[in-house]
Amino acid sequence: MSAATIVQRLGGFAAVARDRGVGKELRGDAARRVLDVLGNSIAAQRTPAAATVRAMIAEWGGTPRATALGLAGRYPEGSAALLGGTLAHALDFDDTHLPSVLHPSASVVPTALAVAEAVGASGAALLDAVAVGVEITVRLGMAGYDETLGNSMFFERGLHATAICGTLGAAAAAAMLYRLDADGIAHALGIAASMGSGLLEANRTGGTVKRVHCGWAAHAAVTAASLARHGMTGPPTVIEGRFGLLQAFCGERAELSAITAGLGEAWELPGIFFKPYPCNHFTHAGIDAALRLRARGVTADDVIRLELGAPTPVLRTIGEPLAAKRRPESGYHAAFSGPYTVAAALLGGGGLGVFHEDFTDAAARDPRRLALAATVDCVPDAHCDKIFPRQFPAILTAELRDGRSLIERVDVNRGGPGNPLSPEELATKFRLNTADILTTADDVSETVYRLADLDDLDALLTLLRTPPH
Repeated sequence: MSAATIVQRLGGFAAVARDRGVGKELRGDAARRVLDVLGNSIAAQRTPAAATVRAMIAEWGGTPRATALGLAGRYPEGSAALLGGTLAHALDFDDTHLPSVLHPSASVVPTALAVAEAVGASGAALLDAVAVGVEITVRLGMAGYDETLGNSMFFERGLHATAICGTLGAAAAAAMLYRLDADGIAHALGIAASMGSGLLEANRTGGTVKRVHCGWAAHAAVTAASLARHGMTGPPTVIEGRFGLLQAFCGERAELSAITAGLGEAWELPGIFFKPYPCNHFTHAGIDAALRLRARGVTADDVIRLELGAPTPVLRTIGEPLAAKRRPESGYHAAFSGPYTVAAALLGGGGLGVFHEDFTDAAARDPRRLALAATVDCVPDAHCDKIFPRQFPAILTAELRDGRSLIERVDVNRGGPGNPLSPEELATKFRLNTADILTTADDVSETVYRLADLDDLDALLTLLRTPPH
């Protein structure tokens, strides 16, 4: 008998996890991912991207099977997942895995929620599917990480690994909830590999299409699992084959062993970072450094010049082209700007340091922020290069009018295993995300943390359908 291919091993892993459960601790972590995604999604309901996708799926119509946030009634699970994934990633507040540099929960959780509702799955089944889907997503992302280069080959080629790998991980979650066997889950993965896509150019020069990347991944995932359920098959060597996913997206530099090493025993899931700030994760260490300067008494009026040192690959996202990053064209693009985020933090942002109010279009036009951002130079830093991408470090140097030069270096990102957000901070993030939108925030939190004991999702979905106030 020939050895199992990678996708067959992933299908077997998912089937076993579904049948046996992933255990209390991993279900607890999956519940935190669900709560984080729901908070981010509720906060994003007022974004133009949300309105666009809601209008489109309302036009599509279809069999009512799943809840679509912000819309009355129900929709096909593929449509609900499309909206959910768009909302989950729209504010760039979703979790991050390092060093794969992708955001796994934004595609997986909305897919799992939509399919679980459609089939009447239990809370425990939902959490098992989320745990497995996220794990597969980040392991595929890790296969694209090049140790010598110190960066993801997906990222080097301008490809959005979050959407590409997330399509497969979410398809596995959907297939588990559809009760496909190991072969069926493998076929869902094989089909999904032809559907994942996403380009990162919008991070550099504008456009809002990136906001729908995770939504489309979720929609494609439901489609792939549904096609497998109805008999379509995928190639068994879709991951490692000559014309497979990794060769197509990463070339010869992919590391196949990262996908299956310790599969089912050593889980990546618990080490995935929660974001404290609703902006590109590459900007976070610079924000932390600016907050530290603020705590030392530095004000915007004290500053002559700021220098933001960061890993070389990061600068393509948060520092180039410099003129555009110093004057972002909108609040959305401000979330991908090193100069702007440093300025916002130093001037005094909201929430846990900076928050949604710092990334409105009006905030991005604020003369004080723009004047301070204009003093920020973005430069590569050799020490940061050594740490990246296992952390997203930064060093911020402030030249002050009194002649002093102050330095703050941040090597360990807030929100990860080395500097975690406390349960209270995660609860604060959820409350702030849902303030003035959801009247049942505390009840939602409590229900999400009880999901493992619930026979279905009705209690949670009833709370989420409560009209905003």
